[in-house]
Amino acid sequence: MVLRPNPNKIAAEIRAVLKSRGSPEHAKGVQWFFKEEVKSHGWYTAPLRAFARQRRREILQTQDVEFLVQVADHLFTGRVLEEKIFAVLMLENLTGKLDGRYFLVFESWLDRISSWADHDALVHYLIAPMIAADSKLLPRIFEWARSEDRWHRRAACVALIQGTRQNQFFRQIVRLSNLLLCDDDDMVQKGLGWLLRETATRNPARTVGYLLKVRSRTPRLVLRTACETLSLAQRKLILAKTIQ
Repeated sequence: MVLRPNPNKIAAEIRAVLKSRGSPEHAKGVQWFFKEEVKSHGWYTAPLRAFARQRRREILQTQDVEFLVQVADHLFTGRVLEEKIFAVLMLENLTGKLDGRYFLVFESWLDRISSWADHDALVHYLIAPMIAADSKLLPRIFEWARSEDRWHRRAACVALIQGTRQNQFFRQIVRLSNLLLCDDDDMVQKGLGWLLRETATRNPARTVGYLLKVRSRTPRLVLRTACETLSLAQRKLILAKTIQ
C-alpha cells in the first residue's frame, strides 16, 4: 500500500526553501511598497514563479490537482508574502481544470489577505479567470461589494478584469461601479479605477459615456486611473470639471 503524502509536509518543505533562498537585502526594500506591515523573504517574481512551476510539475507527477490545491491552501496563510504568492503561482493557468468547489476555497482565502500584493495575485490569477469562464459566479461579486472588509470590496473590482478583457460584463461593471463610486478606501478606489481603465481600453465609447455621467460624484483617483488609456481629448473631457 502506497501512502498518500501529507500536503502540510510538502508546504513546510516549500516554506523552508523560500526562507533559506531569499534575499535579506531585497526583503528590506519590499516594505517600501506597502502601507501595512508585510513580512518578506526577499524573492523576485521571476525566480519565484520558476520555482513554483518546478514544484507544480514535481507534485503533479504523482498527485492530482486536488492535492496541489491542498498544498497551496496550507501556504496561503500567515503574513509571509512569498508563501502566499507561491501558492497562487503553483495554480496559475490551472483554473480551467477546477470546478466551483475550488472557487469556494479561493474565496475563503480572501479572509487571509494581508496586503494588496497577495490580494491581487489571488483575485487576478485564480478568481477572475473562473468568473470569466462561468458567469453564474457573478452574484458573489456583488456580495463582496457590500462587505465591510476592504479586500472583499477590492476583490469585487479586480475579479472582473479578466472578463472585461474578453469584452464581457459591461452591464455588471456599471452596476458594480455605481455601488462603489462613493467608497473612500484608497485600495477600493484603485481597484475600481483599474477595472474601469481595462474596460475603457476594450470599450472606450461606452466607458467614456458612463464616466461622463458619473464624473461629478466619482473620486478623482478613480477617474484619473480610468482615463489613463483614453485619448488626450477624452481625458480632458472627463477630467475638465473634476480637477480643483
